[in-house]
Amino acid sequence: MTVTIIGIGLIGGSAAIDLRKRGFAATILGVDNDKINANAALSLGLVDEICTLEESVKRSDLVIISTPANATLTLLPKILDIAGNKTVITDVSSTKFEICQKVKNHVNRGRFVASHPMAGTEFSGPWAATSGLFDGKGAILCDTDQSDKDALYLIQKMYETLNMRIIYMTSSSHDTHAAYVSHISHISSFALALTVLEKEQDEKNIFDMASGGFDSTVRLAKSSSDMWVPVFLQNKENVLTVLRTYIDKLREFETLIETEEGEKIKSLIESSNKIRRVLNCNKN
Repeated sequence: MTVTIIGIGLIGGSAAIDLRKRGFAATILGVDNDKINANAALSLGLVDEICTLEESVKRSDLVIISTPANATLTLLPKILDIAGNKTVITDVSSTKFEICQKVKNHVNRGRFVASHPMAGTEFSGPWAATSGLFDGKGAILCDTDQSDKDALYLIQKMYETLNMRIIYMTSSSHDTHAAYVSHISHISSFALALTVLEKEQDEKNIFDMASGGFDSTVRLAKSSSDMWVPVFLQNKENVLTVLRTYIDKLREFETLIETEEGEKIKSLIESSNKIRRVLNCNKN
């Protein structure tokens, strides 16, 4: 099978490694507007060739769009135009509804399978690509009733090759849930990093005092702005809903700390501890 990866960064590059190593792809073509990234992907052996968009789509059995969400919105209709009724296309964007709406009436809509592998790190670029990134994680497939059966089957096989658990939902439900379990986590991390940097003008103090808890909380603040700005804007309504709820909870803590109501603070913390049950169920 010949696979094209458009956007050879952490996700696209990691997929390339394991799809090749596990026998799913014989040839991997790369498309990337960033020449440094493209040359690095070639040098690292993530792809066999760097091609133009049109050439790669015409040569491929499968195209994986691994670009920021705003670029995916622009690229997907063009790729469906080029692909015709042969090539299968999927994307890995963190938003799904607006992307699916963009092509819902396209004549080749059936060749597209909307997907979101729930995996990643705070690092970016082809140098961050690693084997095993997707193992054991969830892969969400959206609006699958609008995809051709053979296209859906191929994407299912791809994620099974990557050792992922496949979850099905509508694109609208995906964006609602993603706002709560992913998007707000990044906003919280960005905000905390800005708060600490504003207070700690002497950055050495941050490094001297930082512990595992602080590091894990702000880890996501190292994530790419090019990726996350389009996500927040495309999923604006859901992100604002969860952000307002989060702000309300912060204000509740603020009030109780200010009034020194220790028992109520204790109750809030113990209520939050229930998240362990949710996380443990998800791991099982």
